[in-house]
Amino acid sequence: PSLIFFSDSQQLQTPLEISQQGREPFSIFTILVLTLLVLLTVATFLWNLLVLATILRVKAFHRVPHNLVASTAVSDVLVAALVMPLSLVKELSAGRRGRLGRELCLVWVCFDVLCCTASIWNVTAIALDRYWSITRHLEYTLLTRRRISNVMIALTWALSAAISLAPLFGWGETYSPEQERCQVSQEPSYTIVSTGGAFYLPLCVVLFVYWKIYKAAKFRMGGRKRNAVVPLPEAAQVKEASPEPQMVFTARHAAIAFQTDGETWREQKEKKAALMVGILIGVFVLCWIPFFITELISPLCSCNIPPIWKSIFLWLGYSNSFFNPLIYTAFNKNYNNAFKNLFVKQR
Repeated sequence: PSLIFFSDSQQLQTPLEISQQGREPFSIFTILVLTLLVLLTVATFLWNLLVLATILRVKAFHRVPHNLVASTAVSDVLVAALVMPLSLVKELSAGRRGRLGRELCLVWVCFDVLCCTASIWNVTAIALDRYWSITRHLEYTLLTRRRISNVMIALTWALSAAISLAPLFGWGETYSPEQERCQVSQEPSYTIVSTGGAFYLPLCVVLFVYWKIYKAAKFRMGGRKRNAVVPLPEAAQVKEASPEPQMVFTARHAAIAFQTDGETWREQKEKKAALMVGILIGVFVLCWIPFFITELISPLCSCNIPPIWKSIFLWLGYSNSFFNPLIYTAFNKNYNNAFKNLFVKQR
């Protein structure tokens, strides 16, 4: 059977739907939107593929945390290769009969849920790894880190597969033969479980992780201030000339204390990691929260959300797969050097 993507006449319609009714030619605005979506899809695929190629070719990246970055890049490559093109076909098919059938509809929905859920949980795994490396760097040894990261990767893909394959075993329906409409299962129980497992649970985890990182950083800065010794007039000071960090010794009443001016190498590394996690989480939340709010509310309250907003929220979520590699490579100079070496060798 053929597939129809349509909206009721009383609902707002996307530019694609408006331009396609009566087989009218695409408007300039519609062509610009389609061009931007195609560019986003291609850029997402190529950028994540570059990250994967770099990790595979450079031996220094064959360890934690780059295995988590590789898992994220795999999920984002699949989003760009399998999900975004079929979503673009869905947009083009809006308002008229398309070439998709039930089988291709099921494939699209399964890969959509699988890849997007895996991408979200991989971001959560990266945040957890950074959190443990900052707050428990003594117990979180390289061997422990490798084992935990492998477990997180396995759980990420197992949970994503369970959520995406559930409709195939009768938990809700993704394809409506009567309306010839393809969409994620609108069964209320599946909606609650899938949105909770795919977004709201990892959202709670990443927000808790960043709060703990911020609290730990604030505690350390407070400890540095409390350890500072203010010299009094009768105190004798001996200043030792040395490169940064500078050490100042203060002696008073036969008691000696010291403080360091400037940050140590570990503190600088932790500060950079905390900033990276904060930006990664912030972009993740901004990209996905509009889609998952509407995805949860729509089936439960039978709300008619305008199709144009559904499309905007969906593609905003897909754009997270484009931003992920930009963020975690921008904060690692090794990736920039590896990219340069990769292109030089190719030449």
